[in-house]
Amino acid sequence: MREEIHRVRQLTDKPFGVNFAIGQHGRPFKDMLQAAIEEDVPVISMTGGNPAPMFEMLKGTSIKKLVLVAAKRQAVKAEELGADAVMVVGAEGGGHLGKDDIGTFVLIPQVVDAVSIPVIASGGIGDGRGLAAALCLGAEGIEMGTRFIATEECVHASEEYKKALISGTESDTVVIKRTLGAPARAISNKWTAEILALEKQDAGYEGLKNFISGNANKKFIYEGSSDEGFGWAGQVMGMIQDIPSVKVLIDRIVKQAEEAGGRWRS
Repeated sequence: MREEIHRVRQLTDKPFGVNFAIGQHGRPFKDMLQAAIEEDVPVISMTGGNPAPMFEMLKGTSIKKLVLVAAKRQAVKAEELGADAVMVVGAEGGGHLGKDDIGTFVLIPQVVDAVSIPVIASGGIGDGRGLAAALCLGAEGIEMGTRFIATEECVHASEEYKKALISGTESDTVVIKRTLGAPARAISNKWTAEILALEKQDAGYEGLKNFISGNANKKFIYEGSSDEGFGWAGQVMGMIQDIPSVKVLIDRIVKQAEEAGGRWRS
């Protein structure tokens, strides 16, 4: 991780963050977080678990703390703990989601009204219209996951993974792991169909663990084997039609948002 932090600093003098996916079972993070603190990274973001122990370690530092939430109550709690901003993901998003199935357009304004810290909108956003909409809802900015996978710089994503994002529609995702209390949205394929079939049989974690493992995830996203694994994706995949560079993508998003503003003014 230290090497990655050093690489980022060689590439930019702009702020950047290190994300910690805590997970349901409390992945060990203390050594990694301590290294990030020692490297004085500008931002730490936390997803998928209780951030309180990380907040304790970050006391007395100038590091900004961002917490991913999927419900208003989680956002309020994050602010009480000392979060500097919350990233709020609606049910349209890819990967792990909230249990309440609340969409981005309903969730974002509620969170904006409930907290005094900045809100970053996530879930179902992949272009400048989404950015403009998020700003109208009171968010300070957006987070995108699925859209950034289909870019030239995302070299670790297999061609099959990227092709699936381009060829699929908003109907080609499914939510798995509901029976485990950890719903997550992935691209619909034979593998996820098997997961859902097992969930209908109440297979439990033991029956599902080989199908939802990190190795099964890597089989698809890294190696491109869609019959032997799965890949996370949000419903926004229905809007993805190309694989641009990140610069081209961001320039396009800014232009689209500005054009949306122009329509309001007229």
